[in-house]
Amino acid sequence: MASFHWVPGLITLFFSIWIARVGATWWFISQLPLHAFGAHVLCDNIPGLVGKQRRLCRVHPDVMVSLGKGARLGVEECQYQFRAQRWNCSTLERDASVFGKVMLKGSREAAFVYAVSSAGVVHSITRACSKGELQHCACDPTKRGSSNDHRGEFDWGGCSDNVRYGSHFSRMFVDAKERKVRDAKALMNLHNNRAGRRGVKKFRKLECKCHGVSGSCTIRTCWLAMQEFRRVGDYLKMKYNGATQVMMNQEGTGLIVANRNHKRFTRSDLVYFETSPDYCVHDTKIGSLGTAGRTCNKTSMSTDGCDIMCCGRGYDTKTVKRVEKCECKFHWCCFVRCKECERWVDVHTCKGPNPTPFPSQWRKG
Repeated sequence: MASFHWVPGLITLFFSIWIARVGATWWFISQLPLHAFGAHVLCDNIPGLVGKQRRLCRVHPDVMVSLGKGARLGVEECQYQFRAQRWNCSTLERDASVFGKVMLKGSREAAFVYAVSSAGVVHSITRACSKGELQHCACDPTKRGSSNDHRGEFDWGGCSDNVRYGSHFSRMFVDAKERKVRDAKALMNLHNNRAGRRGVKKFRKLECKCHGVSGSCTIRTCWLAMQEFRRVGDYLKMKYNGATQVMMNQEGTGLIVANRNHKRFTRSDLVYFETSPDYCVHDTKIGSLGTAGRTCNKTSMSTDGCDIMCCGRGYDTKTVKRVEKCECKFHWCCFVRCKECERWVDVHTCKGPNPTPFPSQWRKG
């Protein structure tokens, strides 16, 4: 089979036809197959990157592949965490802004996206370090010699995840654009980026292997490992729920609590400027997809319930046939055999304020 080689001119033409460049962000890397194109070829053609980001891209093409995976990890986790809410972290196809105009607002949702994206990059780069996929980093070199925990003394060994390197590269790349501006929105984004990185550091655990007669654990070899990214996503969603509204201080150099009665925020908290819209109706000005056509739970009293999800507009019900695996049996050795069963279920979808269909460029999260 003949191979097709991408050249910079063709890639530039490809991008200019395929995407809208207005409001481009580094998140667009999450949409690109860097492993197929070659990061070193794409660096000068990815929209939304500032000079420092392009330089890092050219010098560290191997890290850029992991960074792209981390950006996708952040998007997927965002869509998981908000799957049952009016705003479900939907992304725009053929648009280099990825999330659309909703990110232009200083809302709680924007705060979460910045945090979880930054965290995803740290997690992915750190994992690549431990797997030996990157040239300039490996296991954490600081975890040497002996140490102590609640069980006593142990020796550092194995491969401790190098979160320090992942966090450092994420800070250099992800924060680069915000550091060129330093306005109120940039300060908010920088704070939330840092909160995301701290979330990855928070969820590490000590894993050990015992040595001794019959596994007596007279000697332990331990390493520090990141936990699954879902733990970080759950933690950041909790921070989203308790996010603090802020404003710029009089000197224009930092953020302060907007409501004096609210507790002072920490470096691990998420912060925002503007109250979120209700996301009930499609509104291109704020980037809201609306909830018309969204599936809702008739019996739930939570955000996925039809009353809340449909914003009081009511819902339509239709009965559909679903095919599911059933009567599964384990056979020695070693497989499971299931039957396929059909059942009819009621599906409830939110009514819209009018019959206007969804724009074709939107993709549900």
